[in-house]
Amino acid sequence: MVKMSKGRRVRFLFAASIIAIFLVGCSEPSSINEVGDGGEVDTDLERGEVLPSHFTDERIDGMKGIVENEYLQLYVDDTSGAIAVHNKVTEKIWYSNPPNWEEDSVASGENKALLGSQMQLDFYNSYGQRSTINSYSESVVHEQVMFEEMTDGVRVSYLFGSAGSGAADLPLMLSAERYEDLLSRLESAGQRALMIAYRENSETLLYERNDNALSGLQLENAIKAFEDAGYTEEDWEQDMEELNFAQDISEARIFRASIEYTLEEDNLIVRVPVDSIEYPEEFPINMISFMNFFGAGGTEDEGSLFVPDGSGGLINFNSGNTQYPSYRQLVYGTDLTLSSTDDSNSTEEKVRLPVFGIIQEGDALFGIIEEGSSVARINADISGRLNSYNYVYPSFFVINKGDITINANEQQRTLPRFQEERMNTDYVIRYAFLGGEDASYAGMAKYYQYYLVNTNGLPPIQEENEVENVPFYLELVGSITKRKHFAGVPYQGIEALTTFEQAESILSEMQEREINNIKLNYSGWFNGGVNHKVPDSISVDKAVGGKNGLRNFVTFLEEEGIEFFPDVSILTANSGSGFRESTKASRSLTGLPAELYPMDLTINRRDRTKSPSYVVSPILIGDYTESILSDFLEYETGGISLRDMADQLNSDYRRNNQIYRPESETLSKQSLNKVHGEDLKIMANGGNAYSLPFLSHIINAPLTNSGYKIVDEVIPFYQMVVRGHINYTGQPYNLSDYTDVSQYILRSLEYGSNVHFKWIYEPNYKVKDTNFNYLYAVNYELWIDQATEIYHEVNEVLSKVKGEPIAEHEKLEHGVYRTEYNNGVYVIVNYNRYPVDVDGKTIEAQGYMTGGESL
Repeated sequence: MVKMSKGRRVRFLFAASIIAIFLVGCSEPSSINEVGDGGEVDTDLERGEVLPSHFTDERIDGMKGIVENEYLQLYVDDTSGAIAVHNKVTEKIWYSNPPNWEEDSVASGENKALLGSQMQLDFYNSYGQRSTINSYSESVVHEQVMFEEMTDGVRVSYLFGSAGSGAADLPLMLSAERYEDLLSRLESAGQRALMIAYRENSETLLYERNDNALSGLQLENAIKAFEDAGYTEEDWEQDMEELNFAQDISEARIFRASIEYTLEEDNLIVRVPVDSIEYPEEFPINMISFMNFFGAGGTEDEGSLFVPDGSGGLINFNSGNTQYPSYRQLVYGTDLTLSSTDDSNSTEEKVRLPVFGIIQEGDALFGIIEEGSSVARINADISGRLNSYNYVYPSFFVINKGDITINANEQQRTLPRFQEERMNTDYVIRYAFLGGEDASYAGMAKYYQYYLVNTNGLPPIQEENEVENVPFYLELVGSITKRKHFAGVPYQGIEALTTFEQAESILSEMQEREINNIKLNYSGWFNGGVNHKVPDSISVDKAVGGKNGLRNFVTFLEEEGIEFFPDVSILTANSGSGFRESTKASRSLTGLPAELYPMDLTINRRDRTKSPSYVVSPILIGDYTESILSDFLEYETGGISLRDMADQLNSDYRRNNQIYRPESETLSKQSLNKVHGEDLKIMANGGNAYSLPFLSHIINAPLTNSGYKIVDEVIPFYQMVVRGHINYTGQPYNLSDYTDVSQYILRSLEYGSNVHFKWIYEPNYKVKDTNFNYLYAVNYELWIDQATEIYHEVNEVLSKVKGEPIAEHEKLEHGVYRTEYNNGVYVIVNYNRYPVDVDGKTIEAQGYMTGGESL
């Protein structure tokens, strides 16, 4: 920058030496294109040679053909790092970057440079402030991209940064006085550069750095303007103090990372090895994104983006919905050790499957996150906001940050705290190229189902049994904790809502009404009710019938042919009775135990006046699983319901013994495998992808998405993947958002979802003024008549497709959808409040029509 101190000159020399080491260090006795900082290509075979071209295609100008197989050809631009994949089956060419991105009329500054990038890094400084750099501005422009041939592919290595200055070498803001003073010292060219580099904030009247304009020649002109004006480090420090902002002053920000591209049959595998990511200790990398614009559709293209929000969603190309936020969602939901204790996320559906895609006419690009899914986020946006393209891609966390607030001298100061090590996983995406009839979300679902089956990611197709009726999923709540009084002294007691004997009564009445094939999930049966104490042993609650009552209940269920799934929570625990939050709870990055407070439905926030539960450290999951199984198996229930094992994925940021989500995922899978190995059928809540191989039943499976306004259509992608392999149902109808029973029935038929209710035997008022007031409408007597009608209507249709996967799904017109099952039976549903004509037949308002070969 301007008047450079000796210390800063040393740091820049250090940066230059790092670059030199990078260029030489990449030299292996294999084919490498070594381009230094403006240097010549070295063709010495001992140091590497220029990346050779094995084949060419006149349609792919300027790229070299590196490797091909029966299905695909991989091309690389050995100056920019861009790639192209030629699908030899459909003749479609997929580009990592839009071919004419430099001509984009919407994007400018860094947004335009990002269009030409293959990788983007978000990093923190020591103050916890985040900055973003990309491979085009920080590597390609400085000719710091290296290439190495691999078996079936190529490795592209990037060095981010240079010994020169960047936008971060200019102060974040200037006072009006400082700005005018600098202008007064400059000639007209310098004044123009300064006016481009800073914009006045009309509210604060401060001049803020305009990062979008600071690249290339504009950046050089701005830096020169500060130098010409004689702006010094002392001036900078004075501005930070007077304007109360913090900023690192010109440290060496040098980063390094590599992308490996390989062909595997009809797939492209894109890998960023975690050990290739290097960064200065002062600038930890928060997130890495790559292939952001692979297959992006332009303004002239027609198509849609597939996002895995809940059951799945489609974002139409060029929809014009730029007034709504872009799509961003974490895979497997929020890590509870990183979320605010006040967060509710009650309306958001989780991403259960680590997939995404782009659909164009006749061709589709489908991405599967193979490694790093537990620390991934899916991003998508449409043309017109930042650029002229429609695109979807994943980002991956490398280092997470927390904030610690310190109170001193009647002032608060917030300091960042970072996780101790980078994530212990590579970041890998498998791209599949689909054509013809498979170039659709149905084709993607088929492909993903096939992929999961062949990688043991789904259980085998369920064999048909003698039961002709579809399942009815019933959750009965046994007991809860409730504030009680004895001799005027308050205490937490156990309140029975459904005893084992009362449960028998409910089930018998259901069978009398010919509600068959009942799958019973029973919560609140041991260790103190629904929010039971840690499951290191089992003590059946006496309030619901005790140990003998449970044995008699199991006998009853066996005689009646009802499958039984007693509910257990392993990943969350209440304090007390052997659980010490100081040693067994996961820690957040603030160093405190991760707490979970009950929800207050009136304000849709967590109530911090109530006692919290705690996130159990992942390191204890295996021990708790073994402990509970040792007691659980003696009751011979045949099944178990896991409330949180397939729904949550949390870390533990305990100092010097940290566990991150990738390792937590492994520990959860190991525990699921232990349970599965005991010949127990597993019913689970949610159904994250890593849990699917072990499950027989999924409850609360997503039957919709989160309702983000940028998403144009809801689709049953999740159902198209799991149906036939795992039975599933959505939320209990009596606790759902459905205000019209017809809508619930139509969704069940369209999505192939079974009926689900949650009940208690006692009156609803028993849950008043407890932490369970969300059970406001669950007394079975109020619902059993309607449940009978719903079940028989749904069963009449879905019994014809029992165990059948979904073969096709399509939107026929607004509010009208057609679902076809593998045996040829189809259902057409009409959500509209008016009749519609389909194939010459009328479907009544909020009605449906069935047909097909097997009817």
